[in-house]
Amino acid sequence: MTQLAFPAVFMRGGTSKGLMLHARDLPENPDEWEPLICGAMGSPDEYGRQLNGMGGGISSLSKVCVVGPPSREDADVDFTFVQVLIKQARLDFRSNCGNMSSAVGPFAFDEGLVREENDTCVVRIHNTNTSKIIRSTFAVENGRARYDGHFSIPGVGASGSPIRLDFLEPGGASTGHLLPTGLAKEWISVADREPVEVSLVDAANAAVFVRALDVGLTGVELPAELEGNEEVLSLLEALRREASVRMGIAPDLATAANITSIPFVCLVGVARSTTTLSGEAIDASNTHLVARVISNGQPHRAMPLTIALCTAAAARIAGSIVASSLSTSVAGTLRIAMPSGVLEVDADVSYENGQWVANSGTFYRTARRLFDGRVWSHL
Repeated sequence: MTQLAFPAVFMRGGTSKGLMLHARDLPENPDEWEPLICGAMGSPDEYGRQLNGMGGGISSLSKVCVVGPPSREDADVDFTFVQVLIKQARLDFRSNCGNMSSAVGPFAFDEGLVREENDTCVVRIHNTNTSKIIRSTFAVENGRARYDGHFSIPGVGASGSPIRLDFLEPGGASTGHLLPTGLAKEWISVADREPVEVSLVDAANAAVFVRALDVGLTGVELPAELEGNEEVLSLLEALRREASVRMGIAPDLATAANITSIPFVCLVGVARSTTTLSGEAIDASNTHLVARVISNGQPHRAMPLTIALCTAAAARIAGSIVASSLSTSVAGTLRIAMPSGVLEVDADVSYENGQWVANSGTFYRTARRLFDGRVWSHL
């Protein structure tokens, strides 16, 4: 085994953590990244813990961001998101991470990839996974990104300086279409089960929305309870694979089984009182709907931001599963109750020339630079 070290920064972005790497420190061809990145993160790990690397054993802690010069004139930097599988030595480039996107702007500023002389920096980020632009706006002070502040987000036990993320034209990020099948909702049949009504929506990331009640759930189950319900997880995985084929992500069910990052599965239900992972009570009157997200076979402890944006977009589409699950009509910010608290997100969606168009999505995150130096990998 050969040990190899290269420069890296470790950051929290929203409710995720991951390695931040310069594109210049990796091979030019992304096909050659796998052994380096998997070695640094500790994959594969048959025990699912990634103890031999920087990963944390769950999908939200097994992430890498590669940042470099822009390849488009309307961007300041390129950003490639890498989801590192845990039990397999494999990288997934098919999706983006909204939480880690919040770390990209401050990282680019601190590393000298962009400059700003005022107290606010705006970075136009080209996400290469989705070919979309994300506008990141954050405070700077004394030539560094500012991380301290009084803004709090659910799922993070400390406050920080707010980072505004504007996803521009997020529709069709994974498939090319906001509604890949052209339908606001449709039925999917799997095996010998009764058909399940779903909405297949693609804004920032592709997702299949399912009513929690339609699969025997309430929508307020916490991750541990979902993890123990193998029957429901098996059904949702079958629905996900069929949705992948219908959305054009995979050509067949066998291929869909190996494309694990998208589409996400999002369970939604009408607003109801619930309790967070920390034991905090959420009153039904403080939310518009409840949601639980599953990706890579794992229930999320905090809702991925790209899927929160996708949910907000779906909430604006008449007839969708999400729109029909809203407790009240929502004109502005959507408040989603998820395992770590209430997430607020806004989406601008319009109906133009006979089709739904997602114009933008906005939310706020915090980030923190945790360490920098060199990370060791092995070949």
